[in-house]
Amino acid sequence: MQNLLVVYIAYIVAAGSPGPSNMAIMNVAMSQGRRPALALAAGVITMSTCWGLIAVTGISTLLVGYAHALLFLKIAGGLYLLWLAWRAARSAAAADAPAGEPARPSTDFGVLYRRGILMHLGNPKAVLAWVAIMSLGLKPGASPEMAVTAFGGCVLLGISIFAGYALLFSTAPMVRGYARARRWIEAGLAVFFAGAGSRLLFSN
Repeated sequence: MQNLLVVYIAYIVAAGSPGPSNMAIMNVAMSQGRRPALALAAGVITMSTCWGLIAVTGISTLLVGYAHALLFLKIAGGLYLLWLAWRAARSAAAADAPAGEPARPSTDFGVLYRRGILMHLGNPKAVLAWVAIMSLGLKPGASPEMAVTAFGGCVLLGISIFAGYALLFSTAPMVRGYARARRWIEAGLAVFFAGAGSRLLFSN
């Protein structure tokens, strides 16, 4: 139980801390609403679950051993984050819609779902975080039941965290706040994504 508690706390800190995926979910929730944000969160949750499966089944050892695989993921993820930075910067530079003009239609849910998958797929730190978290609780000789419980609990926590961001930031006060500070928020996101993408590309 103590090992599981350590795993769960570490996962909450890792998944709940601000990062590209959480920032993107928050932005979509404020700008497009609850359902689009949940679609994006579903993509993030799907890829996070896949990374968790890779970590808990030991395949992660192979990924860590093959530097070229991680290098490819790092480059692809960095370029994708820079592309998101460019989109956010372009949105920040765009003029606000005239009052009374119909709101911009939400992006297709399938597009948002794939965006969530790609965002988490292109982040090799995600699988390494899973490896580190699982290693905290799954000591040598740990039973399969322990592994399943640790993995399943983290998946449920991930659903709660990512969906929670979508639900919280799609509330009326958050949406009104976004409408008043849209350009500043989009500009901040552009800087954040550009910094995250550059750091991913040039980190060792």
